[in-house]
Amino acid sequence: MAESNHLSPGWNLPAGEALLQDVFGIVMEEIVRKGTDASEKVCEWKEPEELKKLLDLELRSHGEKQEQILDRCRTIIQYSVKTCHPRFFNQLFSGLEPHALAGRIITETLNTSQYTYEIAPVFVLMEEEVLKKLRALVGWSSGDGVFCPGGSISNMCALNLARYQRYPDCKQRGLRALPPLAIFTTQESHYSLQKGAAFLGMGTDSIRLVKADERGKMIPEDLEKQINQAEAEGAVPLFVSATSGTTVLGAFDPLEAIANVCQQHGLWLHVDAAWGGSVLLSQTHRHLLDGIERADSVCWNPHKLLATGLQCSALLLRDTSNLMKQCHGAQATYLFQQDKFYDVSLDTGDKVIQCGRRVDCLKLWLMWKAVGGSALEQRVDWAFTLTRYFVEKMKMRKGFELVMEPEYVNVCFWYVPPSLRGQKDSADYCKKLAKEEVQEMGIRRAGEREESSCHGSSKGCHGQEKAMLCPVSYSFEPCGSVTLYTWKMFSLFWCVLNQNNKTKKFKYTVKKVIF
Repeated sequence: MAESNHLSPGWNLPAGEALLQDVFGIVMEEIVRKGTDASEKVCEWKEPEELKKLLDLELRSHGEKQEQILDRCRTIIQYSVKTCHPRFFNQLFSGLEPHALAGRIITETLNTSQYTYEIAPVFVLMEEEVLKKLRALVGWSSGDGVFCPGGSISNMCALNLARYQRYPDCKQRGLRALPPLAIFTTQESHYSLQKGAAFLGMGTDSIRLVKADERGKMIPEDLEKQINQAEAEGAVPLFVSATSGTTVLGAFDPLEAIANVCQQHGLWLHVDAAWGGSVLLSQTHRHLLDGIERADSVCWNPHKLLATGLQCSALLLRDTSNLMKQCHGAQATYLFQQDKFYDVSLDTGDKVIQCGRRVDCLKLWLMWKAVGGSALEQRVDWAFTLTRYFVEKMKMRKGFELVMEPEYVNVCFWYVPPSLRGQKDSADYCKKLAKEEVQEMGIRRAGEREESSCHGSSKGCHGQEKAMLCPVSYSFEPCGSVTLYTWKMFSLFWCVLNQNNKTKKFKYTVKKVIF
């Protein structure tokens, strides 16, 4: 046992080791075992005020005994959502991949920051190897990249890099060095582009919405039109953000045609493949991203379809001129000394916007090492297989109406209550459908909001905006349809399909399985 006389006051190493062993035991039992057991609850739901009392959140001047701390750990897990549960269907990061989880545990325990080789030698080399593999799947033999804290930051950094490449003076002079700029994307794209434009001082008004077709794909001809219109209004076209796998419809923008337009006008092409990037692993389905190799930058989140766990978001660049470091670097001499005894190009921290940066490559690397790329390809293909199976079963059930045939693993559909069947041609059908679904299926609960923002929107009955009924998140979203995001969600909707249409039965099923 290591000596503990040099530890900080109040810290006892043997007691700390015992605590950690007990906590790991609780984690294994309450999260890994029970959290992945379909007979257990996803979450023991409590309203906010009641939950505050149960958790006893107040921080006091005195500490608590170890057994009380262990009880608090159990309580925290008890009332938390188990995203590893087979019946968790809310977001796109569900599941528990044991090798990736092992990587996350090691990462947290080592508690290092990935900014210099001297402090994170293993992970600096590992990150570059993982990024090299991802770039190769995109179709690049060289380039740059970094793991960012989520797809939103990846998209924002891509926008910043595009601006710096065109106007390098903006790094020093700021907005004074810039003319009015124009950014192009569709309404189906992720809202992070709006946040990025606002954060970078370009303003949300700089975003020009390009029309999408009935399947949610960007129309290249309208992109051309929007570019010409922006120029006529005195703006400088800068950046096109195409999407590979939109959040609601799962649409893949036509990258080849978009790349042609960008090349003609000299625009930076960014592909937000946060959701759809993992399709590149599939020889069967990677055609959905044809043309992605022509992009200047790509965002790809393996923590989604590949289930590596939060967070794992790669920003990949085709650039080989060290643009990222030129744009983001600050040359802090206390950290990035140039006279170190190793190749200082391995000190990658100066090319990102952060200083301290967590290790996000290990979980993906360890999982890939354990199962291999062929198994990851099979997982992606299996998601498509389950999606197709689900759609065919849905077509055999009365009351379920597909919005469209899915291209990806998103399945958008309506549940049509018996009271509205046969009334599709009525003027207020869509409005009634949204209202009746909420009332008859008992999805919404008292106190929940009636509206919320969404990543995109889709046209519904008679071309009107459709309301999005989301039984997995218990909210009423005014922007689309229920979306089947990942392979895990299949099992919930299979449960739904196998229930009769009686309101009480459905209410019981949802409440029993989910909460």
